[in-house]
Amino acid sequence: MIISLKNKQTLQVGEFDFKCCIGKKGLTSKKIEGDNKTPTGTYSLEHLYYRKDRIEIPQTNLKRIKIKPEMGWCDDPSNKTKYNRLININNDVHHEKIYRKDYKYDLFIPIKYNFGKKIPGRGSCIFIHLTKDYKATAGCIALKQKDFLIMLKLINKSTQIKIY
Repeated sequence: MIISLKNKQTLQVGEFDFKCCIGKKGLTSKKIEGDNKTPTGTYSLEHLYYRKDRIEIPQTNLKRIKIKPEMGWCDDPSNKTKYNRLININNDVHHEKIYRKDYKYDLFIPIKYNFGKKIPGRGSCIFIHLTKDYKATAGCIALKQKDFLIMLKLINKSTQIKIY
């Protein structure tokens, strides 16, 4: 299955069209770390990460990973080995906190943008995550929780996302 960002406000998943939001500065084919843009292209999806203390175990065919307080996602272009991957938080590496006080990462799926042959500085932490108000993101795609849970039932490990 391929899910598609049809326009800046609609994510198409099978027969469903879900309202969504994207990066504050729109879409780009030349993503740069911190540019607040969502990268265009077709990408695989990673696993589902979820907050067990806030969300019941979601029904999905994706591998499910419980979010723990020590988890972070490296967004530090100076660290070539850890850049754009899940890490255990330490003060030596700049990172995005995964275990947050707000709800945005209670459920999230990393989009495999800049995953294989990573290029530091070309963008990291591109996720499908939660929103309550559809405010623009720092480059991710965000959905309301009810829509995210429906999407989880429809996708699997071979699902790709097309952003154009």
